[in-house]
Amino acid sequence: MKKLIIAAGTGFLGQVLVNHFKNKFEEIVILTRGKSKIIDGIKYVNWNARTFSGWEKELENATVLINLAGKSVDCRYTKENKKEILLSRIESTKILNKAVLNCQNPPKHWLNSSTSTIYRFSLDKQMDEVDGEIGNDFSINVALSWEKAFFKTETPNTLKTALRTSIVLGKNGGAFIPLKTLAKIGFGGKQGSGNQFISWIHEEDFANAIDFIIEKELGGIINIVSPEPIRNADFMQKLRKSVGFPFGIPMSKFFLEIGSFFIRTETELVLKSRNVIPKRLWENGFQFQFGDIDEAFKDLI
Repeated sequence: MKKLIIAAGTGFLGQVLVNHFKNKFEEIVILTRGKSKIIDGIKYVNWNARTFSGWEKELENATVLINLAGKSVDCRYTKENKKEILLSRIESTKILNKAVLNCQNPPKHWLNSSTSTIYRFSLDKQMDEVDGEIGNDFSINVALSWEKAFFKTETPNTLKTALRTSIVLGKNGGAFIPLKTLAKIGFGGKQGSGNQFISWIHEEDFANAIDFIIEKELGGIINIVSPEPIRNADFMQKLRKSVGFPFGIPMSKFFLEIGSFFIRTETELVLKSRNVIPKRLWENGFQFQFGDIDEAFKDLI
């Protein structure tokens, strides 16, 4: 493959993809809010994710475009932060649509971030791409608006795929680092009732799934999650065992609300039941390396 563009590719997931694809593409370009530069053969090009400034020329003759842009949801849902969470996703997607349409030779395949949070809170039903039920709250409506902005502009020469991604467990970033730290210091008990499901995926399976989607030219909506959602209480128990800590103090919803206020985040990130399965990946023959949480923890810790 010739050229890979990763928009907003300097964060945790971007670096997972760079490490995976660095020997598979002749050229990798990262669109970043930082300075334009070249490091270890990777080209970094400045963009503001909202307007053209020359970066759009990089899309010419690209094989694949992956967009990861969007303000982190790991924050307090103030009016200002809610606005930025929404606009950072919508505006980056809209400007990329314009850039793709302006290309003489546009990217062959565009994969855009979405989220498995788009499905309703579910303790009873596993959500797939066909029968999954969409809910109605702030996070869900952001996801719906994001996907609408992505798909409503037709790009006849560019295949589009929305990646409904779960929590990605990785060694060097993402949500797994603070969870592991909590378990190591004795706060690795269940969170809230503990009955809520966690949909997750190992960082290597995340990268392999993206690679698989590109190879198979799969368009539309795809859940990027492991095959087995796990209840929060079981997840934390297995995590405690993996880090070698004998007990974990449970955190009630009340104490989570207090704690989330002080660390400037929202309890939804741990209390929502995300019960999502990867039906389309299964149907197309994708093989998970770490489909079991015990194997995932063994590799990551």
